[in-house]
Order: sequence, then structure tokens, then C-alpha cells
Amino acid sequence: MGSGMGMGWGWLFWLVMVVGVILLVVVAVRALGGGVTRAAGSSQPAARSRARELLDERYARGELTTEEYRERLQTLGDDS
Repeated sequence: MGSGMGMGWGWLFWLVMVVGVILLVVVAVRALGGGVTRAAGSSQPAARSRARELLDERYARGELTTEEYRERLQTLGDDS
């Protein structure tokens, strides 16, 4: 009778183990950069940040007029 009671909790142990392994995998993937890369302190993707950097560089080199720069900033959705 006692061994039947112990077997009833076996499924709970395995359920906790499976959930733990899944959480461990999710944390590992996020830590290794498996998700969308974000710029530090920003909610925008890093690609948009890189586009802004390139735009700023071109403007600084004089390749773009102020009007062109502002239009492209607006296109990027980053008018700050």
C-alpha cells in the first residue's frame, strides 16, 4: 500500500524536471543571443541603430544635405 502512494508523486517529479530543463534551455538561448539583438538601453533592433549610425556618418562627411538627412531620419522613424 505504501509503494502505491509513492508512485503517485513520481509524475510530479518528472513534470518539474521537464519544466526545469525547458526553462534552462530558454535561458541559455537568450543568454547566447538567440533572440533579436537590441541596442543597449533601447527597444529598437540593432539594425535600425546601425542604419542611424551610417546616416549620421554620411551627414557628418557632407554627403547629405540637412534636408536629405531629415527626410531619411523620418523614413527610419527616428527623428530624435
